Amino acid sequence: MDATCPLCSAVERRDTLASNAHAVAIPDAYPVNPGHALVVSRRHVADLFDLDADEQAGLWALVPSVKQALDERHRPTGYNIGINVGVSAGQTIDHVHIHVVPRYDGDVDDPSGGVRFVIPSRGNYRRPGHIPRVPD
Repeated sequence: MDATCPLCSAVERRDTLASNAHAVAIPDAYPVNPGHALVVSRRHVADLFDLDADEQAGLWALVPSVKQALDERHRPTGYNIGINVGVSAGQTIDHVHIHVVPRYDGDVDDPSGGVRFVIPSRGNYRRPGHIPRVPD
């Protein structure tokens, strides 16, 4: 663990939703919806792809336990699950973590596209006349 890392210190301070040898699940400090949780690697590493296979498996192994806990506490109607890898993908904390975001009917006007809306203009592939444009 790194004493200057906000996730390293959060793992020690926040309630634990689930844990194993490679990861810990905690509530997000800035939740986008009630119950938003993070599955954080125990080893301080910035990039998911720098974790070994066992560590990656350990992260993903906690996601169903987190879902179960959130189902019981918050009763969401759906989930978004994701990882930001690198600054261009929106990573702001240099410590691997998976976001488990509970979703609720009506929390946005139109949830179509889900995680595809990380690039808003390309999210709705079902929009009539939409032609995805990928930068050169």
